[in-house]
Amino acid sequence: MIGVDQDPYGATIMNPPYEPTPMTSPLRSGLHRGTTEQEEDHPMNATARRMFELVEPIGVIPYAFDEPNEALFALGFTDFWDTYFAGRAAPLGRVPAEVVDALFYNFAPGEVARHIPKVWDTTTPEAAFAARQQGCVATMRRILGDHVDSPAFVRAGDLLTKAAVSAPYEGRPMYAALRALPVPADAASRLFHAATLLREYRGDGHIAVLMSEGINGLEAHILVALDQGMPPERFGRTHHLPAAHLAAGVDGLRRRGIVGADGLLTESGRAVKQRIEDLTDDLAAPPYDALAPAEIDELVTALEPLAAPLVAAQPW
Repeated sequence: MIGVDQDPYGATIMNPPYEPTPMTSPLRSGLHRGTTEQEEDHPMNATARRMFELVEPIGVIPYAFDEPNEALFALGFTDFWDTYFAGRAAPLGRVPAEVVDALFYNFAPGEVARHIPKVWDTTTPEAAFAARQQGCVATMRRILGDHVDSPAFVRAGDLLTKAAVSAPYEGRPMYAALRALPVPADAASRLFHAATLLREYRGDGHIAVLMSEGINGLEAHILVALDQGMPPERFGRTHHLPAAHLAAGVDGLRRRGIVGADGLLTESGRAVKQRIEDLTDDLAAPPYDALAPAEIDELVTALEPLAAPLVAAQPW
């Protein structure tokens, strides 16, 4: 089982924490059919958002369940954050901490350097990648049971892979690194690999949107916390930061009119958050251009019975 870790400032973090990517969506309430009025105004967004709702439960398996971390622990790691950085950064190879820090975007100063390149003293990128994949397949088999061996599951993997390997990779460094690796032959591994490709593709686009809006990594977490009605000091990826560091992030948003004197998002702040979500969806849509409308419908139908139990099993 996953235990505890220490952050760069000495605070204790219970593991596993909320996966540190500020492109969150309330997945439990998001699994629905049909479109909203807003989606009708943004037809490309509707497909991207729906696929995010269905693919994200597969993509977050490494951060939500024990099997992937236990597979990496078997290589010699002893805490969650070592497994996180080794597993996710493995497609990049043995790059310096500065590269990982830049691409992951949203870690506090010094957090990445505590693990990269140190994790490669324990194992190789190739072994870490294989262990992560093995653990994720074990999770899918435990939660999804007979679904994993069904023709619909295989078809979902084929269609999702078709989309995942079709997109342009310019300006998408995490996606490009992962796409350079072979597509697995095993159906379960292939589905997870495709979901991860699409997750990193979306993540690369999301970071581009955040940068265009002048939102740094800390501010992105604060936006997510406030949008969920949660004080930043209680949010999973910011609660451990020094009060002064966190307050400086909030103050920066307040000076730009994104956070009000009451500490809540202003109307302008909510507009910024919504614009980030809409543009992220826009930039996440190109992979699905490779699928015909009938294939999109088929993929949605195949993914729905997979996403629902994975969401229900998540610990958050």
